[in-house]
Amino acid sequence: MSTRKKIALALLVIILLLVGIGWWLVRGNRAELSLDQVTGTDPVISQTREETFPTVGVAKPIGWADGAKPQAAQGLVVNRFAEGLDHPRIIYTLPNGDVLVAQANRPETPEGEGDEGGLFEKVAGWVQGILFKRAGAAVPSPDSLVLLRDADGNGMAEERHLLRDDLASPGGMVWRDGRLYVANHNAVLRFDYQLGADVLTGEPVKLMDLPGGGNHWMRNIVLNEDGTRLYVTVGSASNIAEKGIEIEEGRAAIHELDLVSGSSRIWGAGLRNPNGLAWNPWSGELWTTVNERDMLGGDLVPDYLTNVPIGVNYGWPWVYWNEEIDERVEAPMPQFLTQYTRTPEYALGPHVAALGLAFTQGGTRLGPNFQQGAFIARHGSWNRKPLVGYDVVYVPFDARGNPQGKPVPVLLPFLQDQDTTRGRPTWVAFDRTGALLVSDDTANIIWRVVAPDAQPAPAPTRNTGPALPPVRELTGDPRRAFENPPADIRPGV
Repeated sequence: MSTRKKIALALLVIILLLVGIGWWLVRGNRAELSLDQVTGTDPVISQTREETFPTVGVAKPIGWADGAKPQAAQGLVVNRFAEGLDHPRIIYTLPNGDVLVAQANRPETPEGEGDEGGLFEKVAGWVQGILFKRAGAAVPSPDSLVLLRDADGNGMAEERHLLRDDLASPGGMVWRDGRLYVANHNAVLRFDYQLGADVLTGEPVKLMDLPGGGNHWMRNIVLNEDGTRLYVTVGSASNIAEKGIEIEEGRAAIHELDLVSGSSRIWGAGLRNPNGLAWNPWSGELWTTVNERDMLGGDLVPDYLTNVPIGVNYGWPWVYWNEEIDERVEAPMPQFLTQYTRTPEYALGPHVAALGLAFTQGGTRLGPNFQQGAFIARHGSWNRKPLVGYDVVYVPFDARGNPQGKPVPVLLPFLQDQDTTRGRPTWVAFDRTGALLVSDDTANIIWRVVAPDAQPAPAPTRNTGPALPPVRELTGDPRRAFENPPADIRPGV
């Protein structure tokens, strides 16, 4: 055999080998449970199917044709509140009805950072970058805030103003008493801002540094009722601390910032990637949506919706769903962690990427079927087969302020098929008329959903009553104390 033929044969073998490796990498494993089985208050927590390389299932965004729109639930109508935006993420409605939109994406990684981990982690990161690009998540960050104004109340914003374009992957926003608070990926800022202004001028005051960037870069903020404390989400820098637990300091947590003293503390921990933040109107508790870990199969681990009492720990990276230990984690587990790890309140499904969260409130106009609960944007999976999420759902709550039942579709799947999607719902907020606004960060649209003939919903009634006696000793999950409660606090007794 000639040298030329030997070289050609060797090249053919290499090509076939690369094709085989590529096929093995992208084939993944299919979920064995339905999405219905892994959502709700009692999801199936199945056996792990550990993956060396993540299952790849990425829907390519193709946008919406002129006049096209997602399908709304019965009794609801949807229209385009605004379009032609630039990667809109978080939405915030000001007291005067103006709508702020944070246009942002992942910050650039400074040279020398992001090199943690071994060769496999670096290759996986490179492949992940390719997948994010296909999913429409690799565009440069606009780093801006935009104001949308529907002055005539027809459900479409006829005014658009660029407030600021020198931010750093901005996320959450909240306004109080002439001050606008903005969460960059690496800091919380405060601006002077009067309602109705079309620009945001002046130098910001930095209130707090945050761990910047990381795998999960988006930060969200909310104020407490009297405006004295700010709560900030910070996601992890990795999947399960595979780049070292040291770089996770201050991450996978919700921080509380005292605006009077300037001091801060960890409010809740063990939350791999908290996103949506909102106050439960029936209990007064802080609630959040959380994206859980990957590469344990298509049926694990459910993203979730849960309350965040002070000092709570949800187990990341060592534990998930109260007591399930992740054997892949190399960092030593803190002593007694499983004795105080809390069970999430409500499963939203594995890999759905639950982001924006908004509770119903007085004045909302989504009709009687959507009058007491929470709306959640599920951004959509990139590493599960079949794909899940890519929708907006409603979680019903009971009169005590607890989630119940299964998620109810509000805007039906944005997916066109298992390879393409028209958009990716990201955030939810109510406008001044009580309609629900939904950001679509790949189609660059803000959708508006309303029940046209619905009367404004009544304001939720805050639960009141005597507090339970303090717990002097931790003996497992405190929620399980209600499995056999004392007779005097049983319903109907």
